[in-house]
Amino acid sequence: MSHHIVEARNLSYTYPDGTRVLKDISFKITHGESVAVVGANGAGKSTLLLHLNGYLSSSKGEVLIGDYQINKDTIQNIRRTVGMVFQNPDDQLFMPTVFDDVAFGPLNLGFSKQEVEERVNRSLEIVGALKLKDRPPYKLSGGEKRAVSIATVLSMSPDILVMDEPTSNLDPKSRRSLIGLLKKFEHTKIIATHDLDMALDLCERTIIIHEGKITADGLTENLFRDKELLFENSLEIPLRLQACPVCG
Repeated sequence: MSHHIVEARNLSYTYPDGTRVLKDISFKITHGESVAVVGANGAGKSTLLLHLNGYLSSSKGEVLIGDYQINKDTIQNIRRTVGMVFQNPDDQLFMPTVFDDVAFGPLNLGFSKQEVEERVNRSLEIVGALKLKDRPPYKLSGGEKRAVSIATVLSMSPDILVMDEPTSNLDPKSRRSLIGLLKKFEHTKIIATHDLDMALDLCERTIIIHEGKITADGLTENLFRDKELLFENSLEIPLRLQACPVCG
């Protein structure tokens, strides 16, 4: 039976300078769902994602992963459950080789050398980057870095994959490859993005955030066909849903 695996309850967050970024955010995400979080720059998307595995702590409200509230006593186990892929792959790639980067998480979880190697090879194979394992990360292309950054998370076998702007700075070919890769994943996926066409491809459900508040939560295609809703939230209709001016 379907059950919620991620829940935010009246989540609010204020930066130290007094700026309120999130305002009474509440939602539930069930096991296996793929959910897009969209909104204009500064809407609060990235800040929200950083609460989902405890990188930020709420000013008010709470986040639950399964039955567990995120706090200092649960954070270690929750970070094994929730894998975070940052917007900039360089934030996750800091070791001498790709192998070392992907092995970093499993090593810190205390797995044996053999288990670590198996996890690294399996994760790199999933993202199509096994041939890169001996390369230094700084020599990789943007698409290769993105694939390896995902592998660093997959190597820890998370139940939930959280991604911040995964298609940013990717060329069209790398973008298509990434979308194809993510379609194969059975994880719960929560993706913050400006790429509404990608959201259409990957996510049946979308949460729209505007000025720190949820303004809509529903079926992705239904929301993206609502021109007035998109305009009010400073979003544009995805190319795939726009009328073709030369098609009649």
